[in-house]
Amino acid sequence: MAPSGGTAADSPEAQTQDKARNAPSPDDDRKPDSPTEIKKPAWGYVFKRTLREFGKDQCTDLAAALTYFAVLAIFPALLAVVSLLGVFGQAETTTNTVLDILEGVAPGAAENETLESTIEGLATSQGAGLTLIIGVLGALWSASAYVNAFSRAMNRVYEVEEGRPFWKLRPVMLLITAIVLLLVVLMALLLVLSGPIAESVGNVIGLGDTALLVWNIAKWPVMVVFAILMIAILYYGAPNVKQPKFRWMSMGSFVALLVLGLTTAGFSFYVGNFGSYDETYGAIAGVIVLLLWLWLANLSLLFGAEFDAELERGRQLQAGIEAEETIQLPPRDATASRKKLDKELEDIDNGRELRRKYERESARQSQDN
Repeated sequence: MAPSGGTAADSPEAQTQDKARNAPSPDDDRKPDSPTEIKKPAWGYVFKRTLREFGKDQCTDLAAALTYFAVLAIFPALLAVVSLLGVFGQAETTTNTVLDILEGVAPGAAENETLESTIEGLATSQGAGLTLIIGVLGALWSASAYVNAFSRAMNRVYEVEEGRPFWKLRPVMLLITAIVLLLVVLMALLLVLSGPIAESVGNVIGLGDTALLVWNIAKWPVMVVFAILMIAILYYGAPNVKQPKFRWMSMGSFVALLVLGLTTAGFSFYVGNFGSYDETYGAIAGVIVLLLWLWLANLSLLFGAEFDAELERGRQLQAGIEAEETIQLPPRDATASRKKLDKELEDIDNGRELRRKYERESARQSQDN
């Protein structure tokens, strides 16, 4: 029970407790079920509020933090992927493919000697089995830091405090991390192993090079599907809110992919034609370009999340739910936030008693004088 006399009713923790008690069901029948049922004024409100909340939530800073954790996860993830593909004898192909991908999204990154030598060293190292195990464990732990940071960012977007205790939160974050890493590995396998496999299958069924041509075209939609699935899992599982039914492709996911595609194309064009990173940063120019692209990618993910959150607010407002101040979605768990609120109220009471003590002492000194 919270200490008496506290005045922290407007704190995020208190709002989370209020949502746990009073927020309507995520699938409330009053809310419009599909985007086509949302009326034009509500759409205008959603777009305007998305832009404002994106700035209010300091998403540029959040994206920078996510970029830091993404960088920590890159090399363990590369170690796992390259070691796995090395088991199949695809070391050289793996190196070239990874460098080509880096060059595609961040021109100049693949020319960095540090990145190139690191990737080549991973691809040609001996003891692929042990390296694979170490890489998978390292990637899982490092990438889980990114997922945890993404969860905190999503909580800010949905205006809720983290209430899940550690023993409940950590396994969920590790599960999400494992699924995301699995999808990343599958995407890497599609890029590296698709050619030889498609050619072999084509020869067996008598299609020859036709199978290779078809697969070279078809693998990109498959990779887009994997990317959509990754975003959907992050958007649904990371925040501490009970969301409406799981959607493979939410409006926010679509917006995030669209923004990511446009920013990647624009950034690649800018770096390839107008950027002077080599002159400014010298040997680390490729690394800087890669960091900038990761930052833009995380900005895209956060913008899509903001759009999803504000779309939910718009649905609630159209249904007559009081969501103008805060989005009314119940938290998955409010245990940790309740303990945090109790401690905050206790600190307030202790501070009040300390202030009153010195007020009394000051009053006595004034009377004595």
